Formats: sequence, C-alpha cells, structure tokens
Amino acid sequence: MKLESTGCTDPGLIRAYNQDSYYIDPTGRFFIVADGMGGHAGGEEASRIATAEICAYLEQNWQSPESSSKLLEQALSTANKAIVQDQHNHPERADMGTTAVVVVIRPDELPVCGHVGDSRLYRLRESQLEQITEDHTWIAKAMKIGDITLDEARVHPYRHVLSSCLGREDLNQIDIQQLTLENGDRLLLCSDGLTEELINPQILGYIRDTSSLEQAAHDLVEAAKEQGGHDNITVVLVSVET
Repeated sequence: MKLESTGCTDPGLIRAYNQDSYYIDPTGRFFIVADGMGGHAGGEEASRIATAEICAYLEQNWQSPESSSKLLEQALSTANKAIVQDQHNHPERADMGTTAVVVVIRPDELPVCGHVGDSRLYRLRESQLEQITEDHTWIAKAMKIGDITLDEARVHPYRHVLSSCLGREDLNQIDIQQLTLENGDRLLLCSDGLTEELINPQILGYIRDTSSLEQAAHDLVEAAKEQGGHDNITVVLVSVET
C-alpha cells in the first residue's frame, strides 16, 4: 500500500494562539491530530503531550505482538495518564485537556482509527464522503436519539461540550475501530475548527476536486477561515494507492 500525506494547521482569525497539534509519521505508519483546550498554555501543552506520547508509544511498541487496536488503545490511555500527571505537577493547568484522532496502519492487519472527543476522521471513496468517527459530545448523543436535527446542532450553544477528552482521571470512552482502505481512497483527520465552519458537502468538494493533497489541505484551511475561522484549524490528508 502506497500512501501520500500532508498536513497543515492555522490559528484561525479569532484566537491569538494555536492549541492544535498534529503529527505525520515519515514512513506513513500513523497520523495524529489533537485539539487542546483549557486556556492558551494549558491547551497547547495538552495537545503537545498527547501527540508526543502517542507517537512515542507507537514507535516503541510497533513490533509488539498486540493487535493494532490494542496498541492504539494503550497509546491513547498512556497519553491520558501523562496529561493527568502534568496537571498534578502544574495546578495552573488543572483544567487542560485535548481531543485526539489517530490512524494506525501496520502490515498484515487492517488499519485502525482511535479517537477521543470531537476531532474527526473522514474517508472519501468514489466521490462519497463518510464520517468514520462519532463525536464524543452531548450534541452527537442528542442527534443520535433524534432530539435535535443537524441544522439545530450546528448553532446549538452546547455544541462544543465534550463528553470525553484526554486529560481526565475518569476517562471512560476511547473508541477504536477498524478501517478498510482501497485504491483511490482519501482520509481526512481534522480538528473541529474545520467542521465548525464547513459542512460535509463543502469538505467533499475540496478533497475530491483537487488532485494535489497539499493544495486541498491549504484550500480547506482557507475556506474555513473565509467562513469565520473562529477556532484553530488543523487538517491531515492521506491518499491511498494499492
């Protein structure tokens, strides 16, 4: 499987600092996007710790006999514990936390995605854009049971309230799922600074209609800024050739 990838991040137009973080493994083994919260210093530190800890755990245990699903779950759990420990060491950052979405691609196993919070993974396949992850938010739960509509959710005052994030001693939700990848697929990992501004058909257009991954990533960020850029915006794009 041959992969091409790119990523970019931008503070947006409102926030003075960028609390997002991302990492692309140089050999295409894994991809990470994290979106920190808890004030400027706290959010930046939480997303940095999460990205660094997940990366280090995957690097150190890549040859482990554990399944990819278990490996990724342990990596996210390790990141959570590291953030909690930092909170104890630095009480001024006690309320910090971060979302995370990670894709792991190991030989001889199906790829897996893991996430906590509302950073998302999408897959483009044959002009169809599918949201793979389900947000860990109050709003997502309300939509699932039919209490509110998608249009209502986009403007709801509670739309940013997370039901799970890294940096909590009572972390109870790490979602891990297997992925299938086919020739021509494109993956998008992103923070909610993108999805807050652009609806899925707009995201689809930029990913599907631009052959250059770098250009598509740049165009997505710029489009989100044109729609207001109220939050930090991070995108990682992965193109699959088999």
